[in-house]
Amino acid sequence: MRKLLFNTLGLLITLSATFALSSFTTPSPEYYEGKWEVTVFDTPQGTATIPMRFETADGKTKGYFIEDASGTEKEMTSVSITGDNLVAYFNITGYDVYLSLVKKDEDVSRGSLMDMFNAEGKRVK
Repeated sequence: MRKLLFNTLGLLITLSATFALSSFTTPSPEYYEGKWEVTVFDTPQGTATIPMRFETADGKTKGYFIEDASGTEKEMTSVSITGDNLVAYFNITGYDVYLSLVKKDEDVSRGSLMDMFNAEGKRVK
C-alpha cells in the first residue's frame, strides 16, 4: 500500500513538472515576422520610433527598417534569433548600431539599442 502511494505521488509530480515545463515554449522566428514599431527611449536626439519589418525564408531571418519620412525600406546588415532573443545590426543616420529585443508577450518585445537606450517593440496589426 505504501509503495502504491509513493508511486502515485511520484507519477503526479512527474506529470505536473512535465505540464509546467511544456507551458514554457520558445518562440520561433515566426514570432518576430511582420511589421513592428520599435520605440527607442531617451536618445540624445530624443525618443524615436523606427518602423521595422522581419521575414524568415529558408530558415534565415531578414530585417528591414524605415529611416526617414520617405518611407523607403532599408535592409538590415544581419538579424539573428536565439530562443526568444532577436539581435539586429543595421546602419541608421550614419551609425552602425545593434538592437536587442526579448519577447514580453504576443505583441510586445523589450530590449535596448546598443545596450544604452531602452527599446520597446510593438507588433503592427
